[in-house]
Amino acid sequence: MDDDLSDLSARLRASLLEGLPTEALLTDPQVTASYATDMASFCAAGTPAVVVLPRTVEQVQHVMRTATALRIPVVPQGARTGLSGGANASDGCIVLSLVKMDRILEVSAVDRIAVVEPGVVNAALSRAVAEQGLSYPPDPSSWEQCTIGGNIGTASGGLCCVKYGVTAEYVLGLDVVLADGRLLRTGRRTAKGVAGYDLTRLFVGSEGSLGIVVQAVLALKPAPPRQLALAAEFPSVAAACEAVCAVMEAGLTPSLLELMDRTTVHAVNALGKMGLPEATEALLLAAFDTPHAPEDLAAVGELCTAAGATAVVPAEDQAESELLLQARRMAFPALEALRPATMIDDVCVPRSRLGEMLDGTAAIARAQGLLIGVCAHAGDGNTHPIVCFDPADEDETRRARESFGEIMGLGLSLGGTITGEHGVGVLKKEWLARELGPVGLEMQRAVKQAFDPLGLLNPGKLF
Repeated sequence: MDDDLSDLSARLRASLLEGLPTEALLTDPQVTASYATDMASFCAAGTPAVVVLPRTVEQVQHVMRTATALRIPVVPQGARTGLSGGANASDGCIVLSLVKMDRILEVSAVDRIAVVEPGVVNAALSRAVAEQGLSYPPDPSSWEQCTIGGNIGTASGGLCCVKYGVTAEYVLGLDVVLADGRLLRTGRRTAKGVAGYDLTRLFVGSEGSLGIVVQAVLALKPAPPRQLALAAEFPSVAAACEAVCAVMEAGLTPSLLELMDRTTVHAVNALGKMGLPEATEALLLAAFDTPHAPEDLAAVGELCTAAGATAVVPAEDQAESELLLQARRMAFPALEALRPATMIDDVCVPRSRLGEMLDGTAAIARAQGLLIGVCAHAGDGNTHPIVCFDPADEDETRRARESFGEIMGLGLSLGGTITGEHGVGVLKKEWLARELGPVGLEMQRAVKQAFDPLGLLNPGKLF
């Protein structure tokens, strides 16, 4: 059996090198092992046979033709900043890392589109289009590292979703290499288009299980004015969530509406010396990028006060606003610094149930005797409970796993979803089946079978 595996490995390498430059193929086990996982905890990962770093569409096609001929699974990867194990390797697979395909091919101010390769870093695209007075709104917390291909694969969100929406709303068209190596072009470059089934949306959020995205046409917006922000302190999470509901019901359009609980505020202060108010039970951050931002912030301030805020502090200028946003972006690493490991949940509920979701999460933390900090894209109901624990402590690890599942169960019971923007990957496979139900799961598997009949693309993910 070992001889058979050795022979297959040799044939795989030889076949790949027929269409790849030597430098695009990594085979050193110590090097390939470093590509085995993304940033998620407790997700199974295997040992890749090789890692390929293509630079052209043709090279990706060659990899997929080779994989199909030899029946080798392929795991696509971007920057591996994912939090669900969706980029984790499987044993004997080809890891297809797309980070070298990092060109911005076109930016059109007239058509308000950008055409990019999948390895373009989110922040790099944002800065490039800003030079032409445009913006690409989706801004995940990892925007300085994550790639557009990864954002498309997981249908990423970000801090500005409350006003501008998620990645799916900005993907107009895709070039996709299918499992057998054929090139499929979906969607359009035009502002409108409804020809045929919307295959573009099907690939967004598919986590590399249906095809390899090698080019994307992305919608752009005119660059808005710079944001002005405020911070509101609340005596309870419930009061902060009441303010969120009031803001949305009033028809206001904040560009950002974020919440941090007491645990998160303390963690951010400890890591970044940010000077956030530690006596507060919940800190709500709101921002506007409208022409009348001060007036809009004043309206939010009034609603926060009516909901029970103990203090409402508008930023004095854009620099101070940016410091508030920096504090929010620091939430994940700050909570990660509290304990040796974390499990980051990603449950989204209707805004009207947000208070129940956060209060329920706090109750789970108390019952399990765990430290769980919550930050949330409160304006769209997307919560990020972060379970902090020590993996060397078996009992604490067990309780962390249990609490993670209990939080997802709570979200579903409130009419929510197990993932608002991080994806399913390995981490939430069991829960995806619960959310979809048997008929939904059957249809999802039928779609997978149509695009990938041999089951070679990112096996073991989603379901």
